[in-house]
Amino acid sequence: MSMPKLPEIDNINREDSINVIIASIGMQELALAHVINAEGEKLQYFLGTLEGVEPVEVTICDLLAVNDSIRKTLRDVMKTEILLQSKLEDAIELDANGDE
Repeated sequence: MSMPKLPEIDNINREDSINVIIASIGMQELALAHVINAEGEKLQYFLGTLEGVEPVEVTICDLLAVNDSIRKTLRDVMKTEILLQSKLEDAIELDANGDE
C-alpha cells in the first residue's frame, strides 16, 4: 500500500486548512478500513474459508487466541473512530463558524 500524499501547502487560508483536515480524516478512515479487512482475512484464514489458500489445522486454543487478537484490534479501531468523529465535528464547526 502506498503512502498517502497531501497537497504541498505554501500559503494556506482557513478554508483550505479545514479541507486538509477533513481529507486527512478521510485518509485515516481508509487506513482503518484496510485494518478491518485484514482482520477479516485473518479470521477467514484460520477458519479455512479464505479463497485461494489451503486450510490449516487449528485448535480451539488457536481460534480463541485469534478471536482475542481480532477483538482487541477492533476495539482499538473503534476508539480511533470515536476520535475521528470528534475531529470531523470540530472541523465542521470551524467551517460553520468561519461564515460569521
